[in-house]
Amino acid sequence: MTVKIFIKRKVSADSILELTILLKKLRSLTLSQSGYIYGETLRRVDADNECMVISTWRSLDDWNKWLHNEQRIEIQNEIDRLLGETTEYSVYEV
Repeated sequence: MTVKIFIKRKVSADSILELTILLKKLRSLTLSQSGYIYGETLRRVDADNECMVISTWRSLDDWNKWLHNEQRIEIQNEIDRLLGETTEYSVYEV
């Protein structure tokens, strides 16, 4: 069963460049992951400090393997330090 992952982050204007670099690192790693279908990064129109990443995975198992990937965790920890808060994930079935 296909799943979509919604990842919401708040970022200050002075951190947006560094966040963009880290997100690109994550995206490049994600492309080689089994079960990854598609992803996009959105910036909220009425709150320019908020962005949303939506990724689509073939199965919940594929997403969970990626979620526990050591390289992903390392980059995600950098993102959380940069933003000063833990990133939240919401998983939905398609």
